[in-house]
Amino acid sequence: MTAIRLLLVDDDPLVRAGLALMLGGAEDVEIVGEAADGDEVGALVDRTRPDVVLMDIRMPVVDGLTATERLRARADAPHVVVLTTFHADEQVLRALRAGAAGFVLKDTPPAQILDAVRRVAAGDPVLSPAVTRRLMEQAAGTAPDTRRARQARARARLDALNDREREVAVAVGRGMANADIAPHLFMSVATVKAHVSRILARLDLDNRVQIALLTYDAGLLDDLPDDTPKA
Repeated sequence: MTAIRLLLVDDDPLVRAGLALMLGGAEDVEIVGEAADGDEVGALVDRTRPDVVLMDIRMPVVDGLTATERLRARADAPHVVVLTTFHADEQVLRALRAGAAGFVLKDTPPAQILDAVRRVAAGDPVLSPAVTRRLMEQAAGTAPDTRRARQARARARLDALNDREREVAVAVGRGMANADIAPHLFMSVATVKAHVSRILARLDLDNRVQIALLTYDAGLLDDLPDDTPKA
């Protein structure tokens, strides 16, 4: 078994110690480094080559949002999971738009944080449908002019998709898993996965969370019924 290489980034040494204790005891996780601020992350990533970075948002010199944006701009970027005390705010939205694979709350039970690290390492973003909806509601709270401009940009980007890919993108936006999308759109799970991969490539996105945010920005989720199967 190849261990997941994990980098911890938080300005509170007690939080880092607690996370190292909780996560480092798992057989499939190796803590390869710790950082107290976002300005340390780039060099540590170069040196330790983590698979996943667990990143605090609020740090004194370089915050976790800026550090995440810098990391995700790299060709060899590790996955980033945002660590926060907030359920949904503009900072979390910014991190997700930058390419973070999801977020976990600092008061999340240790087993769930460990599960989040494992899922992200496997390429499965960590963001429940309920949390997705809360984040989208937060995004909807921006000024009307800003929303209209964002909607126009999002629709222009989605024009790159064909009709079937757009259907899959909307289903992803609803928070549906591949296994739920397949019967909903009368296709195999393998075909759904292929569509999702093409959507990510065509739109130059990092993960399903960004697909969800883009379909919301485009206004494609506004009038959908709320009984669609969810992950």
